[in-house]
Amino acid sequence: MGDETLVLGLGITGCAASEALISRGYKICVVDDSPSKFINEWANKLSLELLPSPPDDRWENFLHRFAQVIISPGVPDLHPVFVAASRVGSKIIDEGDLASEWDERPRCAVTGTNGKTTVVTLVTEMLNRSGLNAVAAGNLEMPVVAAIEDSSTDCFVIEASSFRLAHSFRFEASPAVWLNFAPDHLDHHLDLDVYLQAKKRIWDGVEKESDAIANLSDQIVKQHSPAGATGFGIEGSYCYVKGSNLMFEEEALLDVRDLPRRMPHDLENAQAALLLAKKFGADIGSCVETLQRFKGLEHRVELVDERNDVSFINDSKSTTPHSSVSAMRGLPGAVLIAGGRNKGLDLSSLKEAKPYAVIAIGEAAEEIVKIFEGECSVEVASTMSEAVEKAYKKALPNGTVLLSPACASFDWYESYSERGLDFIRAVSQLEIS
Repeated sequence: MGDETLVLGLGITGCAASEALISRGYKICVVDDSPSKFINEWANKLSLELLPSPPDDRWENFLHRFAQVIISPGVPDLHPVFVAASRVGSKIIDEGDLASEWDERPRCAVTGTNGKTTVVTLVTEMLNRSGLNAVAAGNLEMPVVAAIEDSSTDCFVIEASSFRLAHSFRFEASPAVWLNFAPDHLDHHLDLDVYLQAKKRIWDGVEKESDAIANLSDQIVKQHSPAGATGFGIEGSYCYVKGSNLMFEEEALLDVRDLPRRMPHDLENAQAALLLAKKFGADIGSCVETLQRFKGLEHRVELVDERNDVSFINDSKSTTPHSSVSAMRGLPGAVLIAGGRNKGLDLSSLKEAKPYAVIAIGEAAEEIVKIFEGECSVEVASTMSEAVEKAYKKALPNGTVLLSPACASFDWYESYSERGLDFIRAVSQLEIS
């Protein structure tokens, strides 16, 4: 076996890992299954050997020259590299493993089917308000290997997707929080159990059981958490909501009615962020101030406008039924715009949302219609403008129109953010007589 390193997948993470390896004198080659013009130019600029992806039955021979393979998060479980690497003995690692090898500064981590970016944002802000120079990295625009280049950073808050956890040789971050679990990414993982096993690896790097922070109101998370985990979400745990009070270690910390974000999932995110940030060095005052100022992230249950007493909410980031149902719990009686490209999930749990009416869009429109037939009024729209118009006409007085698709965006759009922006455009151009 050779001594070279292969980087497979040249998105943001793969490119960052390649540049970090080169700067440290590693001999590397790169492969992308569908390299773009930009990637070819990038490889030429760095004098990198950009190799074509071999046929499925040739991966084993191909890997003999490589001691290790850096897998980018977007590489699916069915990719032939995994079987080939296990047969040849090539080590599979994630860019976070490289960062652990090169940098010893503290890291905490967040995983969950929904809410990761929000909690990472909250924790980072809580730490910064407390005087620590914290940086968010991982499943974001900032890979960990890029984040560690800044010597002024005190600590890192890692957003850990199932892709990142599954590919890590050893995931290292302590403390770490697991927010929730629901079916997702079955177009990427082999099956639901593989997805669950990936999520469970969030605990691999915790230094002690109490550094495992678990949402005990989620039965799957509760079942797969260490016995000594720090729990939240239910009465008697370290942090929970009782009446209008957010309880922290059995003391009333704040009145949730004072928070800009106080829907049920917002309060779970607040509890998770509070516990993680406190364990990682933030002071309580800074945590409370952050929660009281936080108005949410774009495309996540975001108020877009109010037109003729109807509120329009953009939740384009919701790409699973679990996330959409969570959004609807805080908006009873809303008209739901749902659909897009199904990620291999059972969408029937959307019934739990109990919308007043539904407008179905995208490739999954027929599936959405079948789910809600006999449950409520349901119509199909062929464009976002049509969906907004139909939803507005269905909305109750002083009601809500909610875009919460429960599906990926890639049938009509390049990303969930593009979908959300189109919803915002459609709302702004809605003609109200």
